[in-house]
Amino acid sequence: MNGTRISTGAALAVGALAAAGLAFAPAALAVTPDTATINADCGMFGSGQATLTATQDGTAATVTVTSAINAPLPLSEDSITSTLTFVNANGTTTTFTGTENPAIATGDPVTVGPLSGTVNSGDSLESYGGSLQIVVFGITVTCSATGPQAPGPFVFD
Repeated sequence: MNGTRISTGAALAVGALAAAGLAFAPAALAVTPDTATINADCGMFGSGQATLTATQDGTAATVTVTSAINAPLPLSEDSITSTLTFVNANGTTTTFTGTENPAIATGDPVTVGPLSGTVNSGDSLESYGGSLQIVVFGITVTCSATGPQAPGPFVFD
């Protein structure tokens, strides 16, 4: 009986500590909006709507892009080198880079990311005026937004 009380007391203490830890845990930072669309022009490789999805964890942020171009050939996982450049409202640029992509079948939209970058609280990043550069099989494709992203720039906490 005494062992049961000790076990129950220990369990209650652990539960209380866990609850206290949650109460004092820092709030997760968020980027708003977390998804935006643009109309992109990728030159002779095509044009159309692209979707950008952003996440934030402190000063680390990622963006995944489902582009406006379709794969002319099957692309293996992590075979694309990408550089995404945003224009910040403060007049600087912010770059996200990476070599991550899912396997992509012929004719499917090219998706890259998550691409990694560093942000500051209050950064307001817009793709219009920036670019997405992808390198596949040694061929460089540059896509540019033809207008502002909707619903608006990514604003980081």
